[in-house]
Amino acid sequence: MTPDKALTLMSAPVAPLLDRLFAEADAATSPAISGLTPEELQRLVSSRADYVNFYGLAKDLWLPVSRETGTLLYMLARAMKAQNIVEFGTSFGISTLHLAAALRDNGGGKVITTEFETSKIVRARQHVEEAGLADLVEIREGDALSTLTTNLPETIDLVLLDGAKPLYPDILALLESRLRPGAMIIADNADYSPDYLAQVRAPAGGYLSLPFAGDVELSMKLG
Repeated sequence: MTPDKALTLMSAPVAPLLDRLFAEADAATSPAISGLTPEELQRLVSSRADYVNFYGLAKDLWLPVSRETGTLLYMLARAMKAQNIVEFGTSFGISTLHLAAALRDNGGGKVITTEFETSKIVRARQHVEEAGLADLVEIREGDALSTLTTNLPETIDLVLLDGAKPLYPDILALLESRLRPGAMIIADNADYSPDYLAQVRAPAGGYLSLPFAGDVELSMKLG
């Protein structure tokens, strides 16, 4: 029997690159963030009024998905044979690499991802180039409330929400009409967005939703 082709996620150049990036993420520090009290941090992360301020302070922090969540993203996108993926919150591109690796192994597609911190966009573009996945990724610069209002695919297979938590309901509203039946929405740290959780968990809300691994909300768009 001929061995299956190596998965993009588990082979070079993607696998060693991700090992390096996760190590960099673990080592990253931000004096501006570390100086905040837990109460101040909670307020900044959860407030619609302060989210721009928080992400400006956190520009040196990677804020990536966990390794487990990254693997989950890859598995879901592969299992769904996803072609059109939208990501809210590129950061340095760790989650983007997982998603694009799945598209490569699915035979193609596009990850549309958005980030308003310019320095992060520069690094994210370098990382997708280094991974050999740039042809599968479109990085949009600016506030997602603007960048995700136009030029989206007719149908979206999978959405990752990993940007400003208070905006999760707004971003879902922008994309909702394009979500195909069975589309998956993965919301990282969704406990910081109670309005979003109430929406996707509502019996008549049009989603089947459950918490996963303690820090992720996994939701499926019903027909």
